Amino acid sequence: MDKPRLAFVFPGQGAQAPGMGQDVYEEYDAAKAVFKAADERLGFAISELCFEGPEDKLKETAIAQPAIVTTSLAYLAALREMEVLPEPEFVAGHSLGEYTALAAAGVLDVADTVQLAALRGRMMHLAAIESPGTMSAVLGIDELSLKQVVAETGVYVANYNCPGQVVISGEKDKMTAAGEALMAKGAKVVPLAVSGAFHTPLMAPAADGLAKVIERLAFKDAAIPIIANTTGEPLTAADDIKAELLKQLTTSVYWQKSVEYMIAAGINTFVEIGPGKVLSGLIRRVNRDVKTINISDTQAIKNLQATTWT
Repeated sequence: MDKPRLAFVFPGQGAQAPGMGQDVYEEYDAAKAVFKAADERLGFAISELCFEGPEDKLKETAIAQPAIVTTSLAYLAALREMEVLPEPEFVAGHSLGEYTALAAAGVLDVADTVQLAALRGRMMHLAAIESPGTMSAVLGIDELSLKQVVAETGVYVANYNCPGQVVISGEKDKMTAAGEALMAKGAKVVPLAVSGAFHTPLMAPAADGLAKVIERLAFKDAAIPIIANTTGEPLTAADDIKAELLKQLTTSVYWQKSVEYMIAAGINTFVEIGPGKVLSGLIRRVNRDVKTINISDTQAIKNLQATTWT
């Protein structure tokens, strides 16, 4: 491979699992400091929920979101403490992961980022109670057929993840109709374990609430360009990033487009930092020629220590 050109990418909701982050907490001071800052800012031990669960509690939107961001930032802190990788040319996160990217790019500090993620989770939970909905992954459908079903049933495309995989989102009865119509056209439809219709206009109340919080936080311009979920293009200005966080709640996540942008800009190595390996799989489905590295345990960091980066 040519000289590595890196992007750091961060997972979204659904990546959580009891035990996440405990190894990096125990082994790296920088990671321990992240969990400590998160516990102090949130006013409860998010660290214990990450390490011990229970799983049902960790799945709750209001808990899962700050837990995933905290864990991802802990692994990032350990990577930076050990200086085993050069800094990336871009950062990006899938949905919630965009918040982790903010801290990685120096837009917000750890405590503010975790607090904002927690508030986002709480407001999305409340919006989901107000306007109940659900989400499903859709596999193996052509774009024209997908658009037809979406238009006829009144659901939304929440995520454009990779070739052959999208996620639809909407009110429960409309989602049932959409699922049946898509399966009739040969698609595979997989319901997701989420509490609401995320990335649709049903999340507007959450965006309204979050806007008031965002205005009170001290956003800085990004030191590393952040590839925006809603456009697949880079952002660095603080005001543009604030607008992106609000728009992202009610509109589609263009993950495939984001990955394609970074590859076109010369990125050949994607480092997924945080629990799970979902993004690495999606990236390989976008382009099999790029390298993916997954950092979800301390062994992965130690493996990198034996690697020469030139």
